[in-house]
Amino acid sequence: MYGWIWRKLPGPTAAKAFEALVLALAIVALLMFVVFPWLEPRLWFNDVAVQ
Repeated sequence: MYGWIWRKLPGPTAAKAFEALVLALAIVALLMFVVFPWLEPRLWFNDVAVQ
């Protein structure tokens, strides 16, 4: 998978490294700000009742 992404990125090696870094940061930002906040209330182990 990573080899396929590396081959599809345009430019020389330095540009590919920068583009891969930006792509990785974009994926992390998407997970942290969209996916995890949406998923958090739906997790079963967050339903804690202390009696």
